[in-house]
Amino acid sequence: MKIKKVLNNNAVIVVDEGQEKIAIGAGVAYSKGKNDLVNITKIEKLFILKENEKLQRLLERIPEEHFILAEEIISHAEKELEGKLNDHIYLALSDHISYAIDRHQQGIVVKNKLFDEIKVLYPKEFSIGLWAIDYIKDKIRVELPIDEAAFIALHIHTMKMRGGDLRTTVRQTSILKDMVDMIQDYLGIAINEHHLSYERLITHLRFALVRSERRERNTMDEELLIMIKKKFEDSFRCAKRVGEELSSVHGIHLPEEELGYIALHIERIKNINN
Repeated sequence: MKIKKVLNNNAVIVVDEGQEKIAIGAGVAYSKGKNDLVNITKIEKLFILKENEKLQRLLERIPEEHFILAEEIISHAEKELEGKLNDHIYLALSDHISYAIDRHQQGIVVKNKLFDEIKVLYPKEFSIGLWAIDYIKDKIRVELPIDEAAFIALHIHTMKMRGGDLRTTVRQTSILKDMVDMIQDYLGIAINEHHLSYERLITHLRFALVRSERRERNTMDEELLIMIKKKFEDSFRCAKRVGEELSSVHGIHLPEEELGYIALHIERIKNINN
């Protein structure tokens, strides 16, 4: 396997079985040049170039140390999650981290409006994000804000899924935030995001959206639903308003049984805040 082009010390374009590919690995191009043979034992990832032209352009554009940081974070994430991430994570995360570092050095601060939701919904990924910003600080003395841990968590969560799409993940998380905001506005309270009731609420809302997407139903005894409507009338009215807004704005339809369960969570939150 011969080198056609050196992108940086850890990435080269090679010709393998008649195909151009990007070979990635620690020191894979160290002291190497065009037409030199690659040490196969150093190759950790191999991408078909035709399908990864964006990755090639990125590797030529961003500082090498930013790509190395992303590699280490990906390696740590795969160990923590005990599984391989989608290969597109190399492009997405390297680009994001390089841009985040550039923004920080220019004094530009970007707040993550979905921070609380990401922290609750994706705790493992968020923990990896916290590790990542500490790692970046340790390696290059750049102290990224904690909001970046949530951004990194989103990228990692998305790339756990086959064919995952970041826009879809962000949209789903944003819808959850809208639902929580609607409940807070209706009740006239600020839900404590550190309380277990908040975690239970947002986790249930998440699975309600997943069930809706898969057209599954969360079954509930009819007598229980009638009792909830009667005993927790205001909470069910709040849940119903959330359902109506979801249907109107996002075209997502939640059945009454689902609204009943949401009403129970709302009632619990009301009691905690009384």
